[in-house]
Amino acid sequence: MDYAGAFLEENRAFSELFRDVDQSKPVPTCPGWSLNQLLRHVGRGDRWAAQIVRERLEEFLDPRSVEGGKPPPDPSDAISWLRGGAQRLVDAVELTGAQTPVWTFLGPRPANWWIRRRLHEVAVHRADAAIALGADYTLAADVAADGITEWLERVAIQAGAEGAPLPLDGDNTLHLHATDPGLGEAGEWTIRVDDGRIAWSHEHGKGTAALKGGAAELLLAILRRVPLADTGIALFGDEGVWQNWLDRTPL
Repeated sequence: MDYAGAFLEENRAFSELFRDVDQSKPVPTCPGWSLNQLLRHVGRGDRWAAQIVRERLEEFLDPRSVEGGKPPPDPSDAISWLRGGAQRLVDAVELTGAQTPVWTFLGPRPANWWIRRRLHEVAVHRADAAIALGADYTLAADVAADGITEWLERVAIQAGAEGAPLPLDGDNTLHLHATDPGLGEAGEWTIRVDDGRIAWSHEHGKGTAALKGGAAELLLAILRRVPLADTGIALFGDEGVWQNWLDRTPL
């Protein structure tokens, strides 16, 4: 996948949702946030990542100290600021070198890790904005499927931290199956507990609980953006396993 191209395209689609709208409108899937706060969160996040990459930082950067981290007050200028932040990250990775190790919240990773992370961040927040505005939302199946994979990679590292219960108990497993044509094994995920950690693989399986549907809807369901009942996803098996997974995983 061309992550940089997909990231810039998602950023463009996200920014267009903010044209000629009331930015004080609340975002129900991000409680306490307005559209303006959502725009600022995404735009500053891109610039934060760009500064980490550009300066080859090895330690956490306080987002409040990011250069140009506040959008201008004029809505049109804010949209340009939003797009500029995404381009700044792409340029920073190219300048620094895609494989140059930099700080991330998962430990040192190659600089281009940030482009993939920010792609999926903006894709989900575009859904938040669309839901707030009652606008249509579509996401390419390959991007959505990779978003699920990227999220599971993070869950496998972070789940159960600081004594929190794992999202799966005992021998329970969760299987996700994206029905979009052409995804192949990239559209299947089997998740289990292995040696006290969450583990997953791209393999077919029934699972104690299994969800089958489009990749974009699966992504929004596991991130609690859309209730399962409001999607075309079919749930098989133990609904309690699915609910535990929702209750114990991050947004």
